[in-house]
Amino acid sequence: MAQTNVNIRMDDATKRQFDVICSELGLNMSTAFNIFAKAVVRQNRIPFELSIDPFYNEVNQARLRGAIANRSKNTVTKTMEELEAMAADE
Repeated sequence: MAQTNVNIRMDDATKRQFDVICSELGLNMSTAFNIFAKAVVRQNRIPFELSIDPFYNEVNQARLRGAIANRSKNTVTKTMEELEAMAADE
């Protein structure tokens, strides 16, 4: 089977960490990426779950914008649940 070169970019720290893990598994980076590519082709999907960080969902972002606005006005609002949770932690 014919071979081809593929170039990818990643930050240096990630590359070093990935290389260490591959070495500990007895692999080189090329073999690890080939395993990944073959799994994608075989399963016809990315072979792990991809999800959006919940920090960036619209509800959380709106709440953060409100907190920032309140802070800039020197007012802080808490829900009753938040106040109860704070009291329970004391």
